[in-house]
Amino acid sequence: MSIQIHTGQAGDPLALASRVIPGIALTGAIAAVAILVPRLLQMPALSPLVVAMIIGIGLRNLVGPIAGSADGVAFSMRRILRFAIVLLGLQLTVAQIGDLGFGALALIVASLVSTFFAVRFAGRLLGVDRGLAELIAAGTAICGASAVIATNTVTQARDEDVAYAIACVTVFGTLSMLLVPVAGSALGLDAAHYGLWVGASVHEVAQVVGAAFQGGPEAGQFGTVAKLSRVLLLAPMILLIGAMATRGRGGVGARAPMPWFVFGFIAMVMLNSVVALPEGARDILVPGTSFLLAMALAAMGLTTDIGKLRAKGLRPLALGAVGWVFITLVALGGVLLV
Repeated sequence: MSIQIHTGQAGDPLALASRVIPGIALTGAIAAVAILVPRLLQMPALSPLVVAMIIGIGLRNLVGPIAGSADGVAFSMRRILRFAIVLLGLQLTVAQIGDLGFGALALIVASLVSTFFAVRFAGRLLGVDRGLAELIAAGTAICGASAVIATNTVTQARDEDVAYAIACVTVFGTLSMLLVPVAGSALGLDAAHYGLWVGASVHEVAQVVGAAFQGGPEAGQFGTVAKLSRVLLLAPMILLIGAMATRGRGGVGARAPMPWFVFGFIAMVMLNSVVALPEGARDILVPGTSFLLAMALAAMGLTTDIGKLRAKGLRPLALGAVGWVFITLVALGGVLLV
């Protein structure tokens, strides 16, 4: 995927602003609506990121490209996305991760890494394009839509592949949110083990919160921290995927772009671990980060042609199902052993 922002005359900030502001305003408006929808529907587990993408896809395919918005949409999909991922680091601390214990951390890492490579391998068997398979693998293994769009900075798949991958992780993550609480009760898991299972296997952060707190406050807290530990692994996984992309393309000029924003993410985690955020800052940063990510997803939707999505067929959906079953069972097996 190649996105270019035309800046007009070199060094003319006013010309750049005039080009990007309409598109930024559009994606911002969509993000604002997307954040309100779950509240109006009283469905807190519904991800505003997914709602933003659906609205964007609807506008693109029902109304068509919005005049004058292209540069701002591209800006939202690249610059704003990277900034939002950096800010995600301020939601994590090293101490939170350590509180889980070595056994739980080992389970999270093992289920994440094994799921990513299992889905990638299954994608080859099913004949799914490499880029799309890697996006589904990352979204399933790490943290849903955020992982998909972050991974695409190095995978560089088509916009339709990104939209399809997000649809996959949304569908199967929602199924997990509905079914895992029932299964956890049937299996008689205690709060800690149930929370760990949810946090290690369910796709989106919002879905984890919705499922984990059904087991009580202790399960909810344990599941949330386990899930944020998976989010922390987004940084090394993107670096690994970028290295694999570089090796796979081979030849001069074939290197995948260096995702510098990943180092910003790590720096924010370190900063948050040693410096206490001012009182009330978290109440601004968390929804603010979600808003910026929703802008990026809105931009992705605004560039997605649904006709090209249909052309992908059902094989990628089957791959998403394989990943869903794999991570659910691997995480459950690990929980029963911890």
